[in-house]
Amino acid sequence: MRCLFRFGAGFTALLALAACGSPAPVAPASAPPRPAPTAAPVRVTAATARQVGADELGRVPVLMYHRLAAQPRSVYERTPADFTAELERLAAEDYVPVTTAELVGRRLDLPAGAHPVVLTFDDGDPSAFSLTPQGQPAPGTAVRILLDVAAAHPRFRPVASLYVNEHPFGGDTDGRALRWLAEHHFEIGNHTRRHTNLRTATESAAAAAIAEEDAVIRQAVPGYRPATLALPYGSHPHRDGLALQGPGYSYGGALLVGAGPAPSPCSTEFAPGSIPRIRSQSAGAEAEYGSAHWLDELGSPSGHRYTSDGDPATVSYPRSEGAVAPACASVGLAY
Repeated sequence: MRCLFRFGAGFTALLALAACGSPAPVAPASAPPRPAPTAAPVRVTAATARQVGADELGRVPVLMYHRLAAQPRSVYERTPADFTAELERLAAEDYVPVTTAELVGRRLDLPAGAHPVVLTFDDGDPSAFSLTPQGQPAPGTAVRILLDVAAAHPRFRPVASLYVNEHPFGGDTDGRALRWLAEHHFEIGNHTRRHTNLRTATESAAAAAIAEEDAVIRQAVPGYRPATLALPYGSHPHRDGLALQGPGYSYGGALLVGAGPAPSPCSTEFAPGSIPRIRSQSAGAEAEYGSAHWLDELGSPSGHRYTSDGDPATVSYPRSEGAVAPACASVGLAY
């Protein structure tokens, strides 16, 4: 089985800051982020993989956000300044955003030495994303901030996965916001129609909660197929596998609420139905479970962080890592 990792290393910035501090214009949907034309890629060897410290069986931070607020009242809120600082840190440490769908699909194409990070937003809060009357991401929202940071850091790809319920982003009754996200290469994920606790719901009610929101997303964005689910409260349905497969829906991955970094999708430890996430947090109670702690840990010499070899057709890893997952064995390169 081929294990393809396809998103462009070294893609160019889509946005430029407008004069006088006005929001940057957004590239049209017809111009997706992609690398500039280059010569045929040079295949990685054990020597080049060792040189960049490639470890494509390493751990991946999947960061969990809910709301931005000027005065946070819970660990699920961050100030716009804190969020901006975290994105700037990720860019400085050579992280490249990918979506959850790309992670579970093993579609990771990063520059040599770079690290994937998944930015996820639950609940469809207006502080995460909303549109101005002119159809641009509203100033101060997480998506606007992400686009601006990406404009300043060309390798920092402006994508994220937003998990929505019914009437996201303060309404979106006509689906305009969801369509904008899809057109600009953001992932729209399922968070159930009414934020249902799938553990306490009956099997039929749990399946209906997932299927109903899946249908809402498809209706708002014709032709779009949701690929992953964020489990409300991190709770699985009682029946194993129901979160990923049921009447009217089929998903490649399901996200938990928080725990730690996720295994590489080519690791034997990767469980697509239970992908751990890290709560975005730098201080306060339980900060040892937050993103600042885990980014420090991953960046340490013993952090076991996913590091790209720069070759999307090969999965390189130190021989000491052990076995690669069977789905990636044919393209594995131990050194």
